[in-house]
Amino acid sequence: MNPVVAIIGGGPAGLMAADVLSHAGVKVNLYDSMPSVGRKFLMAGKSGLNLTHAEDWNLFLSRYAEQEHKLTPILNAFTADNLRTWAQELGVDTFVGSSGKIFPVSMKAAPLLRAWLHRLRMQGVNFHMRHRWIRWDGQDNLVFHFPEGEKVVHADAVIFALGGGSWARLGSTGEWVHEFHKKGISVLPLKPTNCGFDVLFSPLFFERFSGEPIKSIRAKFVDSQGLAFDEMGELVMTETGIEGSLIYQLSALLREELSRKGSAIMYLDLMPHQTFEQLLGKLTQPRAKRSFSTHLKKQLGIDGVKAGLLREALSKNEMNDLAIICRTLKALPLKTIAPRPIDEAISTAGGMDFEALNEALMLRQAEGVFCAGEMLDWEAPTGGYLLTACFATGRWAGLGALAWLKNKEK
Repeated sequence: MNPVVAIIGGGPAGLMAADVLSHAGVKVNLYDSMPSVGRKFLMAGKSGLNLTHAEDWNLFLSRYAEQEHKLTPILNAFTADNLRTWAQELGVDTFVGSSGKIFPVSMKAAPLLRAWLHRLRMQGVNFHMRHRWIRWDGQDNLVFHFPEGEKVVHADAVIFALGGGSWARLGSTGEWVHEFHKKGISVLPLKPTNCGFDVLFSPLFFERFSGEPIKSIRAKFVDSQGLAFDEMGELVMTETGIEGSLIYQLSALLREELSRKGSAIMYLDLMPHQTFEQLLGKLTQPRAKRSFSTHLKKQLGIDGVKAGLLREALSKNEMNDLAIICRTLKALPLKTIAPRPIDEAISTAGGMDFEALNEALMLRQAEGVFCAGEMLDWEAPTGGYLLTACFATGRWAGLGALAWLKNKEK
């Protein structure tokens, strides 16, 4: 008798697990709480779908920080190159951008998702929309809530790909954590990552500069454990603080330092291509009848939000000291006081404890039950790393379920 696998979650991890199993001839029922699958995937592609990254593979693996050793065999089995080949097989060509990020030629997620869903349907995957998994019953069957009430489902194997806790309106609510805890399964608290942070600025500054980007700067941070960050990039001012690609790279270090100390001070080099001495030399040039603001703009190009940051950091007296101004331009302190709420984050840290899973991502205390995707306890910055690991862990869990089913038949 052909085994039946239930996959819960229709994001990249769940869809990839379904692809692996249905290609092998296994009957797959995929359940998702939303009216359609891939909603967060489509949202991620609104500004250009960053599938993966072309950087050196060892550097790529290092982006997963503490869980690098857990994810390395999984990622080695489905690399960035493998992902590009997979997309090409679906009729979607990709290219490497100037930063090393890899995108579909169309830049959009929808064509890839359409082609993928067509293949899955051709392979016999059955999609059950508006089916929200709510618990296990007394016989370890799956219980779903759907528009007509509740449904109990038995499956020969189960793959959970329920996501983390960010962007709940797209389906990743994190509600699954409670049910796993009730089962005695180790799940680490969900935390925001790739998120913005609140900072201590004046209301007038936020009113004036919210939404303004700050480009070509360097961020530096050393936490109380000695871990250091020093990268070029850009950030964006928000209504309460800062966000953007540079901050997302730093988010894990900032978040953990805030948890330990209650605040965390990072330093911005607003003029990374000039030395302190060069800046001071330019500012000490005669300014004649120009105002100091005009002089600052003419000599250094400092105006707008960068000038606003300088005035937030320095007192009126300090703004009269050219050496202090130049030192601050090279290391402007930015005190972060809290990460933004988890639902605003691009992704989440925490989740399924790897120690509760075997090498195939199967629960040690529940035979035939696998987990994949963002619900696992890992995190990475934006840049294609999030999607790559979701694809790779979904594929790995699918292969694990396939091997387990074959072994069970013997």
